[in-house]
Amino acid sequence: MKHTFIKAVLESRDFGKDFTVAGWARTRRDSKGGFSFIELNDGSCYKNLQVVAPAALPNYESEIQRITTGVSLKVRGKLVESPAAGQAVELHAESVEVLGTCDPLAYPLSKGRISFERLREVAHLRARTNTFGAVMRIRNVLAMATHRFFQSRGFYYFNAPILTASDCEGAGEMFQVTTLDMNRLPTDKATGKVDFDRDFFGKPVNLTVSGQLEAETYACALGSVYTFGPTFRAEKSNTTRHLSEFWMIEPEIAFADLQDDADVAEDYLRALFTAVLQECPEDLAFCDQRIEKGLLERLTRLSTAKFARITYTEAIELLEKAADTFEFKPSWGCDLQSEHERYLAEKVFNGPVIVMNYPKEIKAFYMRQNDDGKTVAAMDVLLPEVGEIIGGSQREERLDRLEERIRECGMDPASYWWYLDLRRYGSVPHAGFGLGFERMVRFCTGMANIRDVIPFPRAPREVEF
Repeated sequence: MKHTFIKAVLESRDFGKDFTVAGWARTRRDSKGGFSFIELNDGSCYKNLQVVAPAALPNYESEIQRITTGVSLKVRGKLVESPAAGQAVELHAESVEVLGTCDPLAYPLSKGRISFERLREVAHLRARTNTFGAVMRIRNVLAMATHRFFQSRGFYYFNAPILTASDCEGAGEMFQVTTLDMNRLPTDKATGKVDFDRDFFGKPVNLTVSGQLEAETYACALGSVYTFGPTFRAEKSNTTRHLSEFWMIEPEIAFADLQDDADVAEDYLRALFTAVLQECPEDLAFCDQRIEKGLLERLTRLSTAKFARITYTEAIELLEKAADTFEFKPSWGCDLQSEHERYLAEKVFNGPVIVMNYPKEIKAFYMRQNDDGKTVAAMDVLLPEVGEIIGGSQREERLDRLEERIRECGMDPASYWWYLDLRRYGSVPHAGFGLGFERMVRFCTGMANIRDVIPFPRAPREVEF
C-alpha cells in the first residue's frame, strides 16, 4: 500500500498535488457546510493531519460519519493551504477508505486523559497516545545517535551474548535459564543438589547482566567496540528507576585509561543531547509543556556543558559539609546515594560532574586498583535531576592483581579463565563504561517512571505482554 508519511505531507507545500495517507483517526467532527473534519495521525510525527471529507463522497453517510477515535483509514486527496489557525496545510479527500473499525465503547483510548498506570495495563495500545508516541520517537533518535557517535569514532558494533555462565557484577542477581522440568528436577545422588549436567548446556546458565566482559575480548583485538543490547537483573526493586529487562550501551576502549574513558563519556552525552534537540523539536516541546517544565532549557544547557571532575574523596568532603541535609549520612567508604549525587550536580556544581577513584570495596572485581591500595580507577557521571547516568572504569590489565581481586570477592578464578587470558596474551590498558538506555530516555523526556520509556516494561510481577 503506497502512501506518504503524514510528517512529509505536513512539511510539503506542493499545493494541488495528490497524496495518499494512512493512519488512525484521533477525532472527527461534522460541519454545517456538509463536511467532516478528521484528525489523522500515523505515528510519524506528533502533529495530526486535518482531512476534509465532503458529503459528496459515496460512503459519507455509511462510513465517514461513523468514524470514531481509533478507526484506521486510507485517504487520497489534494493538498491545499489551510485557512485554519495553527496549521499550514490540510488534505481535501477524494476518497476515504475505512481499513479497520474500532468500537468506541470498548476502545481503551477513546476517553479523555488516562493515567500512566492504566496505560501500562494496555501497553500494546499506548504508543497511539501523544505522550507515548513522543517518547518512542525520542527513544528512536537517541538509539540512532548512539550508533552514529560510536561509528564516527571508529568503534565496532559488538553483539554480546544474552546467555552466559558468568556474573559480570558478582552480585548474583541473575535470571537462571534452564530446559529442565521444574516439576521433576534431576538431582545428584552424592550431593542432593540439582544435576545441571543433564541441563541443555551442562552447567548453570543465566541471562546476562552486562556484555562488558565479552566486549573487552573484542576491544583487545579490534581496538574499540560498543554493545547496545538487552540486559537483565533479578533485583526485586519496585521503584520508578529500576527495570528487570533494560537496554545497555557499553563501549570498551583499548589502549585507554580512566581519563580517556571520561572524555568519551562526556562527548557521548553531549552528542545525545544535541541530536534529540535537533531532531525532535516538536516532541520535546510537547514533553516540556505537558510532562516536565524546563526540560528543553535543561537539555539545551547540557548539550554544551563542561563536565566538572573530582575524586571520590573530594566528593565526600563536600558532602560532609552538608551532612545534616541528607537522609543517609556520607562518610568515606560509603556508596553514594542518589541524594548525594544530585546534591553534587545540582547544588555544588550546577551541572554535570564526574566522580573518580572510588573505594575498591564498593566496586566490582574487574576495576583497576590504584597505587594507594584503597581505591580503584572507577568513575560515575552525575547529571542534575537524575544523579548517576553512567558508570565506568579502567579495567585491571595486570594478571596477578586481577586474580587476587577475584579471590578477594569470593569468586573462583577458574570460572574466568578466558577473561584472564586477555591478561596472559598481550595485555593492554583498556577502559569502558555503561549507560542504561532507559534512564537516558527518561532523562530526555521528563517521564517520571522508567516503565513508561520502554515499549513493554519487565518488573517484579509485570510480564503481561
